[in-house]
Amino acid sequence: MESKKIKKLNINDKNKDVFKSKKKEDLKKSLKDISEVVAKARFIKISPRKSRLIVSQVRGMNTQAALDYLKFANKAAVRPIVKLINSAIANAGNNFQIDKEDLYIKKIVANDGPVIKRWRPRAHGRATMIRKRTSHIDLVLGVKSGSKQKSNKDKKEGKKNEVKLVRPEEIKKEALKISGKNSGNVKGGKESKGFLKGVFQRKTG
Repeated sequence: MESKKIKKLNINDKNKDVFKSKKKEDLKKSLKDISEVVAKARFIKISPRKSRLIVSQVRGMNTQAALDYLKFANKAAVRPIVKLINSAIANAGNNFQIDKEDLYIKKIVANDGPVIKRWRPRAHGRATMIRKRTSHIDLVLGVKSGSKQKSNKDKKEGKKNEVKLVRPEEIKKEALKISGKNSGNVKGGKESKGFLKGVFQRKTG
């Protein structure tokens, strides 16, 4: 009975390997056919009318050119739209290994979200409604024709340029060494005490 169980397990393992290899092949095929990258921002607390002022200006631009333009646009909707564009660029880079330079804004739409209703007091004991509108922004980045995916070499080069984490203890030690080298009046390995140091080091009481 034990031998039969072992055989069944082996067959399942083989099937798993085949399934994984098929999945990888499908992914490789799909990466070649990619023409769009999607990102969405939901329930942004700004009216769609205000966000459309920026959306209409950015549509059809290259991603980098759009980000440069938004740096100088003095509107409330700039911040969430910049965040959304950066999110879409990150999606393209992480999921499909597409360069930032090969992307452009193919479609960007600001739709109505749910309206938050609040009340304000008016004369003669009446109340009027305040409608706080929200918007849903949908972004589709297009991929330029002739663009190539990032290779493994690019990834390795990116890892080389990463910042290394340093412990605070090591930083303190280095700072102490530097301060010891660049200290002022040193006589026989000991710092010469000035007049003020002598005053402040006296014990009172």
